[in-house]
Amino acid sequence: MYQAPTSDMLFVMKELAGLEAIAKLPGGEDATPETVEAVLHEAARLCGEVLEPLNAEGDRNPSRWESGNVHATPGFKVAFRQYVEGGWQGVQHPQEYEGQGLPKLVGTPCVEMLNAANLSFALCPLLTDGAIEALLTAGTEAQKQRFVPKLISGDWTGTMNLTEPQAGSDLAAVRTRAEPQGDGTFKLFGTKIFITWGEHDMAGNIVHLVLARTPTAPEGVKGISLFIVPKFLINEDGTLGARNDVHCVSIEHKLGIKASPTAVLQFGDHGGAIGQLIGEENRGLEYMFIMMNAARFAVGMQGVAVSDRAYQKALAYAKERVQSRPVDGSAKAAVSIIHHPDVRRMLATMRALTEAARALAYVAAGESDRAHGDPDEAARARHQARYEYLVPIVKGWSTELALEVTSLGVQVHGGMGFIEETGAAQFYRDARILPIYEGTTAIQANDLIGRKTLRDGGAAARALLADIAQTVDALAGQQGAAFESMRRHLALGREALASAVNFVLAKAKSDPNAVFAGSVPYLKLAGIVLGGWQMARAMLASQRLMQTDPKFHGAKIATAQFFAQHVLPQAVALEVAIVSANGSEGVLALAEDQF
Repeated sequence: MYQAPTSDMLFVMKELAGLEAIAKLPGGEDATPETVEAVLHEAARLCGEVLEPLNAEGDRNPSRWESGNVHATPGFKVAFRQYVEGGWQGVQHPQEYEGQGLPKLVGTPCVEMLNAANLSFALCPLLTDGAIEALLTAGTEAQKQRFVPKLISGDWTGTMNLTEPQAGSDLAAVRTRAEPQGDGTFKLFGTKIFITWGEHDMAGNIVHLVLARTPTAPEGVKGISLFIVPKFLINEDGTLGARNDVHCVSIEHKLGIKASPTAVLQFGDHGGAIGQLIGEENRGLEYMFIMMNAARFAVGMQGVAVSDRAYQKALAYAKERVQSRPVDGSAKAAVSIIHHPDVRRMLATMRALTEAARALAYVAAGESDRAHGDPDEAARARHQARYEYLVPIVKGWSTELALEVTSLGVQVHGGMGFIEETGAAQFYRDARILPIYEGTTAIQANDLIGRKTLRDGGAAARALLADIAQTVDALAGQQGAAFESMRRHLALGREALASAVNFVLAKAKSDPNAVFAGSVPYLKLAGIVLGGWQMARAMLASQRLMQTDPKFHGAKIATAQFFAQHVLPQAVALEVAIVSANGSEGVLALAEDQF
């Protein structure tokens, strides 16, 4: 059974992400310590008791397509009603549209728990969150009033329709067309693929946000507009009307997240799907990026979540599985495998990576709250720049490490991990999509270089490096081998990241192949160093708080020491791969016909 790590979540929120300060910002007043703890514990109850028991069932008995209709896994519809009736869809959304208006920092652990309990289920509210964000940013007041409260209540759900068979990640190739009807509406024609929860029976309506081109649109991404296309048309009084001309023609058969229906949607086969323009024509990609950024952060949280779930599963198995005598001769009989050094190494790796990724994501969420709520305009800009720099790292690094963590979870189980009945394999299979959807790791890495490092001349990256230097100095004032080890490895990691940032800034124009050949290593390097920075800050906080809970804080320090000694050293090797004068030559050495 999934046990939400609420103690670690609250520690990170309070000590690393600055919950107390965020609660003092305009709009954050409801995030009192008592409220936050109550929210987290209630979310943990729902996820552990209602959603987690459906996870394996969703894998065995996935959503099914039948004559254009999709039926969710048995139990999902009832669970979804419990989820939305509890107000969970609206945790982070404005009170004026019937949300709870809590900070992103409070919503983030709720998102983590939801995904840890049932990743397939969680994808439905994830896409709805993105639709809400896009409408709040670019929709008219009438559109907000019509759609947002219904999405928050869970009466309706939302989707994001970008990809087409010929387009993939290249949205310049989108061909879906939108023809104006002269009354303010448009008729859409085209095919969209990979639409998560694009058809289902858990809510009364589905609000599709669709990228398409109008007849006068310029070529490329500058000619894309965004439209609202509901599954059922909506009458003037807000009731549901006739079925719109959008139909699910199939769902995909997948490696993982099987309970989440991935739909192929056909628009306009029977006269045209009626839609409304969101915002201005030809600015659709700009608006869709609002959804994509929200989704990318949420997918990063999926990486943290499935990692934690795999760790919990592996830990429980390692404590009960008895096999072999200990190598140090401390027992004459076989012992549980957690006593064996390599199993300890695997479990410690799983735990350290998960805790570092969680801390970095929560800190990023706190930056987003400050970017929206700080009364000082210059401070808001700084926090926004920092948040934007961190988002591709949260998405890319957290999902890549989820593959390692869930794979280690299978390994800890040994041969039983390869057997589906143990459940370890499902986490591994489910995690495999995470570095792919909502922008592959390479897309995140290219974004980190192009928009987040080059565009501001490295200002956001260097501000982070300066903060890491302050933490290195603080570590120097502590006694003990654990703190010295962290100080030394974090300092080396900081130097490696600074070197990579300088390389990107110096070489991007003169040798772009050299820079972008190392883009994913640059993202991983940033994740390791920034994650290590949060682990170092956690060490310092736990040292100060040790007497309040020696077991918890002792474990935090020990986990951070492991991260310092076994994860942070990878930063130096990544820096060599990125900065080496001939770094791109190795990548490009093989000619196309030599592969």
